[in-house]
Amino acid sequence: PQELHISHSLRKAIRSCPFELTSDQAFAQVVAACAAPRKGANGTWITEEMESAYLRLHELGFAHSIEVWDNESLVGGLYGLALGKVFFGESMFSRKSNASKIAFVHVVRTLATAGVQLIDCQVANPHLESLGARTIARDEFMGFLPACAKVPKPAYWPYNSNSTFSARTLA
Repeated sequence: PQELHISHSLRKAIRSCPFELTSDQAFAQVVAACAAPRKGANGTWITEEMESAYLRLHELGFAHSIEVWDNESLVGGLYGLALGKVFFGESMFSRKSNASKIAFVHVVRTLATAGVQLIDCQVANPHLESLGARTIARDEFMGFLPACAKVPKPAYWPYNSNSTFSARTLA
């Protein structure tokens, strides 16, 4: 989380954007949006069975979402699993420019403040790398897990489900 990179252009976009962010207020909608086929892609890795499993993990307090709203429209977000001091990001989506990046910046900053030591983005791509994500060796990753992810119950989630945040506060 300490390696988050916010480019000058993203910082400028954040300062001027009208988005509001929430947590866990539209979890099912975020998962469904992430599961929708992307432009130029055939299908999705998020099957109906996986959607059901994530919804159950959300009910149990393990899976969480960050939603990005433009007025009353859901325009972006991400979801993942919080286990110990690790957040396992599963997927993100964006219907408006920078919406998923803003969700990512918000969750990384908040989780870093809460003591999360690793955010697993799972698949390296230019979008995440532009935000500071990097590939680590499997041995290094596995070294984090015993101390950081071993939790018999849901991890602390630093959001109140009734809270709303202005994206401008991220600048």
